[in-house]
Amino acid sequence: MSERPFPFLKFARALPSEIRIPIRVVNFREIHADFVGSERVDQASRCIDCGNPYCSWGCPLGNRIPQWLKLAREGRVEDAATLMHETNPLPEICGRVCPHDRLCEGVCTLEEGFGAVSIGAIERSITDEAIRRGWRPPEASRKTDKRVAIIGAGPAGLAAADRLARAGVSADVFDRHEEIGGLLTFGIPSFKLEKDIVRMRRRVLEEQGVRFHLGVEVGRDMAFASLVDDHDAVFMATGAYTAVDAGLPGQDLPGVIVALPFLIANARQQLGIATAADVLPDLKGKRVVVLGGGDTAMDCVRTSVRLGAERVTCVYRRDEENMPGSRKEVKNARDEGVIFRFLAQPLAIVGNGFVDGVAIADTRLVADGDGRARAEIVADSAQTIPADIVILSFGFLASPPDWCASAGIELDGNGRLKVGGASRLPQQTTHPKVFAGGDNVRGADLVVRAVLDGREAARAILSQLGVVA
Repeated sequence: MSERPFPFLKFARALPSEIRIPIRVVNFREIHADFVGSERVDQASRCIDCGNPYCSWGCPLGNRIPQWLKLAREGRVEDAATLMHETNPLPEICGRVCPHDRLCEGVCTLEEGFGAVSIGAIERSITDEAIRRGWRPPEASRKTDKRVAIIGAGPAGLAAADRLARAGVSADVFDRHEEIGGLLTFGIPSFKLEKDIVRMRRRVLEEQGVRFHLGVEVGRDMAFASLVDDHDAVFMATGAYTAVDAGLPGQDLPGVIVALPFLIANARQQLGIATAADVLPDLKGKRVVVLGGGDTAMDCVRTSVRLGAERVTCVYRRDEENMPGSRKEVKNARDEGVIFRFLAQPLAIVGNGFVDGVAIADTRLVADGDGRARAEIVADSAQTIPADIVILSFGFLASPPDWCASAGIELDGNGRLKVGGASRLPQQTTHPKVFAGGDNVRGADLVVRAVLDGREAARAILSQLGVVA
């Protein structure tokens, strides 16, 4: 029998080996190893270079995916990493936390029938290997006398710092936390993104000349006006940390906690930097119910499993197909024992002095002509799910600093920073020297879109400063 002519027929879609479930649920290590032997080359060779790169169109950053897959299958790891970095300042991070199934892989030509090329795993593997070999992003061809302040060391801030440094502009990054990364460090659990990866990115950026000023909160430790006066431009990447209030009866009962403070407290415990303010409930042997269906909810259920919860349930008012979270994260959670209650609307949190359960009602989806189906409560379907701990994960809103108003930085009707427009540069706020991006502009969104905003803000800043990138 002759050999099959197409690699996608010869090699089935595969991811790096997965840590066995009984082992992975007792620690916070990433659940996938790396490709071994020829696996990376084999998987990269599955790309058919279809001519109309849907994968690139499906990537918010417009990554040149077929081109670096070709370099990967030729074994040119450093060249592939360089090409990745042309469009993506943080490829090793996006390779881990992007919902590839909804973006590049979801529109891969091979997805229907053969299985998409495992783009995310290859992206991660290439960057990790290149950095291990000593590869670094291209250095600036010349240094300028321009200085830019960046407020927030999350993905948008780090992306902007990279692009500014590569253009020879000095970047000073200020963040209130002790570590860089923002939610990459303090929100996304280590089983999705180990913190050594973020620390490696810090070393790379510092080698590029980026200066980090950590444990510094603008508005508390230093005045925003002084940053504006001392720098040629300012980029605000302050994130979205204000929890959406669902107004559920009983949500103030002891035993009800909010998702992001829960994840931050756990991250700080894992990092060994927890303070008295980082309160983490004892979940051992407890029944935990998480309300919500996004990636943050998936982070909460999977974290609860690792903290020893006896039973973890996720309640979501729509069906699985309409969940906003990544499909792979739902699968991972289900593999780890999480129970899903779809088409269930939380009505109240019940208890007598402490949480006893969550009252829910069944729902059905109703098309109302506005796009996404609406969840409608089914009459006479109320019931109660027993719970010892309830975690609220209904989303997060932009958290603009108080000093925005006095600085002349306008907000939109949803409390997000206004950027762009007919008379302004992309990502430029109503203050001519101040640019913004990430969740403080979009509301809670994907890491890759925050990276995009940081990249584009840096490009706009360089244009304003007359610096050729």
